[in-house]
Amino acid sequence: MAKNVVDEPSEDVVANARKERAERRGPFGRFALFIRQVIAELRKVVTPTRRELVNFTLVVLVFVVIMMALVWGIDQIASFLVTFTFGDPNISTP
Repeated sequence: MAKNVVDEPSEDVVANARKERAERRGPFGRFALFIRQVIAELRKVVTPTRRELVNFTLVVLVFVVIMMALVWGIDQIASFLVTFTFGDPNISTP
């Protein structure tokens, strides 16, 4: 049963058609559609070359090292400020 819709934009017509089709599908039909869509998306995946993979890995490792240094520096500053504010707990006062 196709409707003759004149005033709706084409995106709305397509969205409404998909919605009506989805309502008519049972749970197994929806699951099969999901699997087909997953397979279609996996076919679009491009595997990186070895050179790209090495570059991506190096970028991630450098970023992690920089973030570790940043967190270490902030920790050192916070430790100094806490020690300066509250004193050294290892020094006992008589």
